[in-house]
Amino acid sequence: MGDIQELKDKVEKFCTDRDWDQFHSPKDLAIGVITESSELLQHFRFKNDAEMKQILKDKRAEIGEELADIMFFILRFAQMYDFDLKSEIEKKIAKNEQRLPIDKSKGKNRKYDED
Repeated sequence: MGDIQELKDKVEKFCTDRDWDQFHSPKDLAIGVITESSELLQHFRFKNDAEMKQILKDKRAEIGEELADIMFFILRFAQMYDFDLKSEIEKKIAKNEQRLPIDKSKGKNRKYDED
């Protein structure tokens, strides 16, 4: 669909056209991320693995919309408060590569120092 900056520009235009800057403080955008993330979680709450796999098939469009809603708020936050998401992700991966070396974390769902 395009790069992150292109998406940020689309989000900015959508919000600017509606005069929404006044409603998008860091707190309000962070609340939006959590609210939309909670809506995604609702699909899977109290479900076992088989049920979750079926939900991913049956409700794919709804789940995609929730993911888009979450991403919208993240992109809007980054756009309004000048975060370069590509750079931030690259820095975080580099940091995590140091914190979570492959030989100590591969195939584990806990930090290597929690054994």
